[in-house]
Amino acid sequence: MRPLRYSINVTLDSCCHHEAGLPPDEESMRYWTAEMERADALILGRVTYEMMESAWRKPATGEWPDWMEEWEIPFAEAIDSAKKYVVSSTLGEVDWNAELLRGELGPAIERLKQEPGEGLWVGGVTLPTSLADLGLIDEYEFLVQPVVAGRGPTLLAGLRESIPLELVHRHEFESGAVAQRYRPIPAMA
Repeated sequence: MRPLRYSINVTLDSCCHHEAGLPPDEESMRYWTAEMERADALILGRVTYEMMESAWRKPATGEWPDWMEEWEIPFAEAIDSAKKYVVSSTLGEVDWNAELLRGELGPAIERLKQEPGEGLWVGGVTLPTSLADLGLIDEYEFLVQPVVAGRGPTLLAGLRESIPLELVHRHEFESGAVAQRYRPIPAMA
């Protein structure tokens, strides 16, 4: 069974908006590239899929844009080539090495988890909350940035019940950011 990991950048006050003072740097991009390469496939909601595609899809010219830093290219290549599943009731079709997941969310994700492989990765804001409510996330990974945003969407807002977690990995960055990985603590029977 492939584990499903939710990974996201977040501020100290739990804001997870990509424009809330969470700029990528070389060290964090190396970290995210390695994490991306560990995933067999990405599961994205429509908004995250469209945002990532606009930023990280390789142009038709085959050349990365001039604005992209050299240290961003390995991440761009990893996400560009990754298999993607898109959860959307509004999109009619997708490309960029992606396919739409149709039908009921829980069973569709369970089917993907049952396939052989190393693991699945989900990012974004809304979709992970639904997956957490369904008990489908096996690991939570937060790259906590040393920023207080004071505004914006917050991590797992609207979750129906709390999820007790245990810390399984921690990594400190020179920037002051800290990557923390947690697993849900199984409920006592």
